[in-house]
Amino acid sequence: MSQEQIDRINALARKAKTPEGLTPEERTEQAILRQAYVAAVRKNLEAQLDNTYIVEPDGTKHRLTPKD
Repeated sequence: MSQEQIDRINALARKAKTPEGLTPEERTEQAILRQAYVAAVRKNLEAQLDNTYIVEPDGTKHRLTPKD
């Protein structure tokens, strides 16, 4: 997610709080940008968790395993 996209999300959020509000096109754009932002955050979190190890008291390491 680029900084321009994040800036646009913030600009739309500020405009939504004004008395004039958002147009239907801007609401659609805001929803799409928010979905992309959430997807980017989830992808980043998954990447961090893929590189996370648990260190046991005896010094052994093992990776986190996903719960199903």
